[in-house]
Amino acid sequence: MSDSWKDRRVVITGLGVVNSLGFTADSFWQKLIAGECGIGMVTQFDASDYSCRIAAEVRDFDPSPAFPSPKDIRRTDRFVQFGVYAGYQALLDSGMDLESLDRDRIGTYIGSGIGGLFTTEEQHKILLNRGPKRVSPFMIPMLILNMASGIFSIHYKLRGPNLAICSACATSSHSIGEAWRTIKMGDADAIFAGGAEASIVPLGMSGFSAMRAMSTRNDDPKKSSRPFEKDRDGFVMGEGAGVVIVEELDHAIRRGAKIYCELVGYGNTADASHLTSPAPEGEGAARCMRQVNYVNAHGTATFQGDICETQAIKTVFGESSAHLAVSSTKGATGHMLGAAGAVEMAVCAKAIETGIVPPTINLDTPDPACDLDYVPNEKRSMNVQVTMSNSFGFGGHNATLLASKYQA
Repeated sequence: MSDSWKDRRVVITGLGVVNSLGFTADSFWQKLIAGECGIGMVTQFDASDYSCRIAAEVRDFDPSPAFPSPKDIRRTDRFVQFGVYAGYQALLDSGMDLESLDRDRIGTYIGSGIGGLFTTEEQHKILLNRGPKRVSPFMIPMLILNMASGIFSIHYKLRGPNLAICSACATSSHSIGEAWRTIKMGDADAIFAGGAEASIVPLGMSGFSAMRAMSTRNDDPKKSSRPFEKDRDGFVMGEGAGVVIVEELDHAIRRGAKIYCELVGYGNTADASHLTSPAPEGEGAARCMRQVNYVNAHGTATFQGDICETQAIKTVFGESSAHLAVSSTKGATGHMLGAAGAVEMAVCAKAIETGIVPPTINLDTPDPACDLDYVPNEKRSMNVQVTMSNSFGFGGHNATLLASKYQA
């Protein structure tokens, strides 16, 4: 194979976000850097018997601008609606005119960690209470986790590569990384990449509660998600979607695209091996890592998880870790599971664009074992040159994305 792939550059040209803080990347960003929190009491069902009764819900959401008709919305699960809408927002943000482009070379990689959990639960109740003949004929296409990717490609007639990755909480970071790899190899010009999740349903909340993984600070929802804090007691469930447009540089330049940042590295490992290189290029990515000055941490506010990530950052960066700005945005958004990584990649893109690093809110007394600069409680202005975004999922799935300020 020719070495030309090494010279092919990949950029991010569109951002789409749906979560408890906003339905566009800009509205979300403004609330995020202001230190707002989207966590509250669960309203989608009666959670009074649950040990965790708080979540970062998406409220007053209308997906209709992204769908051809109300019928198409009714035939999709909530996670699909989030994913398609985030893709639609990324398209608007990018200024991309699909009519003028080769849609055979535009792909869709929108994954999910769990898929249609609402549909699974709802249709199982119907099966038990009303019998198999009353189960919806749309049940399977509504619940399978590839449908956000599939439906978005159908609605927008995108005939390029189409994948739906599932790697738990690393899902959407893997989606972006694999899109980067695909474009590097010349197999697509642009890919809508990210993830979607809608697991704030009784089955999802009870399952994570049974694992004792979630916060039970029900009396103070806004202070419940506390990454790196000494008295943290678990994560808070979030929902939503993140989709970014990953595009080959020359393709972006030809259409006059706005470029948020350049994707310069991607690491994909399992806990069975040490993360020694964050991207296939090896030396180039290692050189980039030495220039990182902002890390968007996975930072879920679980006791062991925050300590392990702190240790990993110190292992990779050594003495330089003391000079990094590190923040977790899950104190504001909750943990969106398979959607988290793409939303956090959008955060990195905005940090590079604006020169502002969002805060880790609710960080008053850091855990002594978490001794990095976590940008506590207040945004910080700084010249963000290179960012690193981490995502780790159940099953030992790890993903790291590196992005830098674009230079022609």
